[in-house]
Parts: sequence; C-alpha cells; structure tokens
Amino acid sequence: MFEELLARAPFSLKQAEKEEMMLGAMNDLAARHYANCPGYARIVDAAWGGLRRWERLADFPFLPVTIFKEQELASSTSRAIVMRSSGTTGQVPSRIVVDDETAGRQSAALVATFRHVLGERRLPFLAIDSKSVLVETGLTARGAGVLGMMKFGAKTVFALDAALEPDLDAIRRFAAANGGAPFLIFGFTFLVWSKLYQAFADGEIDLSNAVLVHSGGWKKLESEKVSNPEFRAALGRRFGITRIYNFYGFVEQIGSVFLEGEDGLLYPPNFTDVIVRRPGTWEPAEIGEEGVIQTLSLLPTSYPGHSVLTEDIGVIETVDAGAGGRLGKALRIIGRAPKTELRGCSDVVAASVAA
Repeated sequence: MFEELLARAPFSLKQAEKEEMMLGAMNDLAARHYANCPGYARIVDAAWGGLRRWERLADFPFLPVTIFKEQELASSTSRAIVMRSSGTTGQVPSRIVVDDETAGRQSAALVATFRHVLGERRLPFLAIDSKSVLVETGLTARGAGVLGMMKFGAKTVFALDAALEPDLDAIRRFAAANGGAPFLIFGFTFLVWSKLYQAFADGEIDLSNAVLVHSGGWKKLESEKVSNPEFRAALGRRFGITRIYNFYGFVEQIGSVFLEGEDGLLYPPNFTDVIVRRPGTWEPAEIGEEGVIQTLSLLPTSYPGHSVLTEDIGVIETVDAGAGGRLGKALRIIGRAPKTELRGCSDVVAASVAA
C-alpha cells in the first residue's frame, strides 16, 4: 500500500480515501513493531490493552516524541545508522534507528513530495549550512535535511564554514555561475535568516531564480519577532526570492514532510496523516480547534515511529479544500505545547515502559 500511495500525486487523495488506504498498512506496521520491539509492545499492552486491528487512524496507539530521548526503540537488528535530533546544547537528543529499508522508504517519500515543487531535473544547490554537518555516524536532523535535499541538487556549494559563518565569496560565486536559471537553496530557517539574509543588504545579490526550501528554527525567529509572512517578504525584498516553501517535519519521522501551500498552510502527503488532540483527554479535536499534534506515517519500519504525539500545538483549518487543489487536511502550527499539557500522556507511557 505504501508504494501505491507513493505513486499518486502527493496531495491528491480526499481525506476519507486516504484514511481507508492507510488503515490496513498502519495496522500491519503496528503489528510488526509489536512483534519486534519489546518496549513498544509493553506500552501497547499497558496503555491500550494490547494489540488489535484498529478501525480508525485516530484509534492507533501513539508514543510521545520525548520517549525517543529516553530510550532507543528498535524493531530491526539490521542497522544502517542511528540518527539524532538537533537539540540545543544540554538537551538529550532523540536516537532513531534507521535501517536500509526505512532509509529507502524515507528517500522515496522525499522525492515524491518535493518533486511537486522542484520538478524532475536536479538543480544547482546552495546549502545554507556547513559541510561538517554531514557526518558518517550520529547524523543529526540538520544533517539529514541537507543530505535529503542533495537528492534534488547538483554542484552543491555549502554557504557556511565549519564555524557556521557565511562564506560570502562562495555565495557570490554560486550566484554568478547559476543565477540565470532556477536553482535550489535549502537550510534550517534560522540559518537562512541569520547567515544568509543578515549577511547582505537589499539588492546586493540577485537570487530571484531560487527555489528556497526551509524548515525548523522558528522559535528563535519568533523571539526576534519575525513571523512567516515577514520572513517571506524580507527574503523577497532583499534577494528577489518569491518561490519559498516552508515544511514541517522532525527526525522521529524523518521523510514525512508536511509541505507549505500557497495559503501558508501545511499539507501531509498521501502516506502520512495528522490528528490534533485535546490536551488532557487526548480525544481528537474538531476542525478549527487547537490541540496537540499527532502525526502518522507509513515510513518507519525499523523503529516504532509510525504514530507520534509531538510537542507542538496546531489546528486543522480545512479538509479537502486546500489551495492549489490540494486535498486532505490543511494544518497550521501555533507553537510549542506547555510541558504540563503533555505530562499526563508522558507519565502513562513512562510507567508502561517501566512496568
């Protein structure tokens, strides 16, 4: 079923059809993790009364995203790499076990999702990061993001040195060599703002043919009072960039990318879904009601990351009525959830694992 969903245009299924197609595959995936990951099986037994065939996507057991910081949960003995989240200094990073099968599914999912905005041809690629982010072991979310986008790029140039300072000459040379035709820029949002935008004056360099893809780091920008519309307007004014695509994703479900539409809302592709839950009761919220975001994905086979309760607050604005003909749910991110809101769910899962 994953392959069939992957073959469709990424936002082409009505919500009811998507849920029907995902349901069987999600049940199979839950059974696989239950059989091969003892920690996940203990959680399902203690908190959900054991494994069964669930009848709705909203019924599936979910793990709080913080559990991946506390335990290395694996459903596979064949490891390709253990990925880490890009936590701030002093934070314990998540540890995600990715084998060859999951890595292949992640790669195919990224290609299917981003082909929608980047096309079929590989574009010259300016990475707003340092080459040092690509390490052979312990790959972080930033490194995974750059590595994933390199599938769409050619002649990659890294805009930052090892100290994350901008290499202005390298950026200027890249623009001079590639600026006459479409090219790709990718970076985490805060790096794009602090290391690219703030390194130049308005009109100093022409990047108007760029397709800019960015994600992450919004918390730092919000502290500087920079909203998404202001970010887009500023990049347009300074560099002439008009094709700007934010996306929502995280290392615990790497490859499952919710891509921004022309309306500024985020759309899960066909092989993923999103549920917003009321804090405390954890019942599904209504359309237009804010709550904690749960994401579901058919990608993770090597670890039980197929149903994850995030630490983010969001709201589903529309269903099957998105911009540009996009179907399915349209999500808006509000911000981070207070820790107190997640304590009840996390405590139940922690107790289940310890039992």
